[in-house]
Amino acid sequence: MSLPLRITFLGTGTSSGVPMIGCHCEVCTSADARDKRLRSSILVESANTSFVVDTTPDFRYQMLRIHNEKLDALLYTHPHKDHTAGLDDIRPYNYFQAKAIDVYANSMTIAQLKREFAYVFEEHKYPGIPDVNVHEIDLTPFQIGDIPVTPILVWHHKMPVYGYRIGDFTYITDANRVDDTEKEKIKGSKVMVVNALRSEPHISHFTLDEASALVNEVQVPKGYFTHISHQLGKHEAVEKQLPAHLRLAYDGLVIEV
Repeated sequence: MSLPLRITFLGTGTSSGVPMIGCHCEVCTSADARDKRLRSSILVESANTSFVVDTTPDFRYQMLRIHNEKLDALLYTHPHKDHTAGLDDIRPYNYFQAKAIDVYANSMTIAQLKREFAYVFEEHKYPGIPDVNVHEIDLTPFQIGDIPVTPILVWHHKMPVYGYRIGDFTYITDANRVDDTEKEKIKGSKVMVVNALRSEPHISHFTLDEASALVNEVQVPKGYFTHISHQLGKHEAVEKQLPAHLRLAYDGLVIEV
């Protein structure tokens, strides 16, 4: 029997967020709350364990607006700033939970975290800085608490990025190619999330059509799209073009898997 999971979309936007600074397009000026997108991240919860995939520049506000008070771990996909910049804001969890937060990432991402947040990893630490236990991962499956995690290698142009099969749920962001061997890891998922930046081709992100084709190819019954830019169009209009088994995710959406 699979482990029941609760997934909360903390953010579903691309690196600049939606609305984008200085833009007056119909998406950026939309009154629809679903068109307000913070940087892409999710909260994964079982009955006993909770972790966030990526700490965006919006991490503090993302956690405040869902009133989250428990966090066991951070899981990183890759070292780009829109996925790592919020690391410092785990400090309240350290304080109220009186423990370090486990950090899971591959060697490339750990190296970048140590450059960007050098003070976190110094031998002699300043009081009150983030307290972390770092776990270097590769493509070998592992567990975070009671939640099984299988890394999936995907390609963000030429950068290797990790997607994750988490129980019966698969999460892929910042990708425009998945090798056939890695697609096998996705098959059998009940729900998958994949990035869909816009309709026009992009050098390092799936388009909406490419993301839709991937969900259909691996035969996952329900797909959601994330890492969405203002160029894709208004949420309501795009949703009308999609088949029933494919949906745009939006900030605050909660799904049970």
